[in-house]
Amino acid sequence: MINKNIIAFIFLACFFFACEENMPEIACLSCDNEEVIITPQDRRVLIEEFTGVRCINCPAGSVEIENLLSIHGDRLIAVSIHAEFFANPYSDNQYDFRTDGGEFIISLLGLPEAYPSAVIDRKQFTGESDLQLVGKELWAGRIAEQLEETAKVSLTVNNAYDATSRNLSIQVSGGALEGIDEEVRLTIMITENNITDAQLTPDSSPGLDLEYKHKHVLRTVLTAYDGDNLADAMLEGDTFEKSYSFTLPDGWNADNCEVIAFAHLAGDRKDVLQATEEHLAD
Repeated sequence: MINKNIIAFIFLACFFFACEENMPEIACLSCDNEEVIITPQDRRVLIEEFTGVRCINCPAGSVEIENLLSIHGDRLIAVSIHAEFFANPYSDNQYDFRTDGGEFIISLLGLPEAYPSAVIDRKQFTGESDLQLVGKELWAGRIAEQLEETAKVSLTVNNAYDATSRNLSIQVSGGALEGIDEEVRLTIMITENNITDAQLTPDSSPGLDLEYKHKHVLRTVLTAYDGDNLADAMLEGDTFEKSYSFTLPDGWNADNCEVIAFAHLAGDRKDVLQATEEHLAD
């Protein structure tokens, strides 16, 4: 007679291994460890405004972005990119806000036909000929439309900043909240807010407003300008983790800087899947 304890042991062993074989595999892509936890998040929307100190109409675009931020709070993330002719500094400017990253991005997303102009979530909307939304009256509706979308990716940013050395360490983690059958990339930016410097405005023309407050200025891109590869495709539940380090140059006010991260597609469509923002010096 077979011992009942042996029978029970065999049954439990078979049950355990059968279940284990049916467990879905969840991959950690570009991870240092396997402990990244993903949870659903509210959709956040990225607006990339293209501007310049020589652009007399651009201050109106900046005012509109501040109005939209007051409505949507932290669900809207703003970047102001100084690029192309209008960004060439005057002799009265203390700073040159142009960056190699900004010049690449405006080429990637397309030159505006007029200003103010912005790109919302790097998406080409129905009825639009390209990504650039010329005219600030278009922005609110497109942002509201994107906020209704479900986030496809979870993103979390953790910063560690040393005020003495001015060294910044950034850890970005997250994962796919649904399957994505296209290449996904990650872009990391640093912006600085409330920089006082000269700007051409309708009120100051033909002179300059020397006390103008520049908002959400793109300072640098820490990844490749078109993003670092996360995966050629992602299954629901796939996770990732990336680390970056950077030393803040003298003259940047860490108290006014933000780290912005967004996951996006990389083919003909460049849609942002989710974005997040964390203050640098908390």
